[in-house]
Amino acid sequence: MDGFQGRLNGSVQHKLSLILSLVILGVAVVAGAFAFQNAFDEAHELQDDMLRQIAQLMDHQRLSPEPPAVAASAVNADEESRVFVQRVGTIPPSRLSVDESGVLPIPATVPDGLHTLDIRGEAFRVLVRTTTAGERIAVAQEAGLRNEIARDGALRTVMPLLILVPVLLLIVADLVRKMFRPIAALSQEVDQRAGQALHPLDDAHLPAEVQPFARAINGLLARVEQTVTGQRRFVADAAHELRSPLTALSLQADRLAETALPPPARERLDALRQGIARSRNLLDQLLALAKAQSDTRSLATRVSVQQIYRQVLEELMPLAEARQIDIGVEGTQNVTVWASELDLFTLVRNLVDNAIRYTPEGGRVDLIAEVSEGQAVLRVRDSGPGISPADRDRVFDPFYRTPGSAQMGSGLGLSIVQAIAQRLGARIQLDFADPAGQTGLEITVRFPR
Repeated sequence: MDGFQGRLNGSVQHKLSLILSLVILGVAVVAGAFAFQNAFDEAHELQDDMLRQIAQLMDHQRLSPEPPAVAASAVNADEESRVFVQRVGTIPPSRLSVDESGVLPIPATVPDGLHTLDIRGEAFRVLVRTTTAGERIAVAQEAGLRNEIARDGALRTVMPLLILVPVLLLIVADLVRKMFRPIAALSQEVDQRAGQALHPLDDAHLPAEVQPFARAINGLLARVEQTVTGQRRFVADAAHELRSPLTALSLQADRLAETALPPPARERLDALRQGIARSRNLLDQLLALAKAQSDTRSLATRVSVQQIYRQVLEELMPLAEARQIDIGVEGTQNVTVWASELDLFTLVRNLVDNAIRYTPEGGRVDLIAEVSEGQAVLRVRDSGPGISPADRDRVFDPFYRTPGSAQMGSGLGLSIVQAIAQRLGARIQLDFADPAGQTGLEITVRFPR
């Protein structure tokens, strides 16, 4: 009961269906009762008219009932549906029984007209009439039979209503469900959108009552897009503006390094140059992240994953050799991805750069490309410490770095990878490279068909 009450309170569709169903049932009950009573009364009227017609026929045709000694005549020989036609008051009621002779002991004191009489414990509908010849005749019929006939006729009148009400309830429930279908489609569309998809909703196919809500959502999306765009533009502009002074500082530090300096000054200069290099790398990552999160769509073409792997290895091979890391491509299958070449290069470069930086010296990094179930699959596997399941959701946050990491970095690499993957419609999965030992990291990127 609590579950039903909760669904009823939380769903306009259920509440509307229930209210309409109760209204239809209430109207059907009232209409059915009225129709039944009306048909029942009309059936009695018709039966009374039949008694009048029989009495009129007896009067016009100058017919006379049989003498009491022979017994009253019955228009219908059926014991349950017979109609009695007889004179009134010719036989004393104390001497007659219906079961003995079939004559009804109707008192002579009964006035002309229609009456319902209790004769020997049984109800009869009796019409008493004085003919033009001066005789008083009675036309009678059992009341139980009349009620049964009237009830059957009334039920036949109400029967179509009883059949149509369930059909009408089903039609109403289906109509309500179809009326709310555009709202369900709208919610599904919003739910399936990517985080960067802030374009307005199409409200042309929505009902007039829902269009204001859709326009309000579009207004909110526009404001959110304006805010997000402003933040991205600020980050990109700030990073771009900071590159010039950092480049100047780097040049000055390089020139200073060419001069003769005492060992303490040389150590401080080296620390300064490393700090400048880290700052320039951070700015480059910020610019890459702002570009990856932008709504600008680059030209998509068929890109060979093996070619992208070669380009990334050419750029990062000095870093791998400096750390004595065995890096290479597994397999020779030619896998292609429908994407921008620059986007795919940036995605793979950040994955490989992270793998090299977090793999201990003398470790191994493998680049794999294959086709699985019609999807292009890219894997970057390393022999580093891996990422615990508790941190796998947070590593995609900007500037987040796993606890205990001694590697210097900006914490933006995986954020850039996720932004590009979302734009390309790809899915990212993190696993241990060695599930048994729970070491190493394997990042899998699955592209759509």
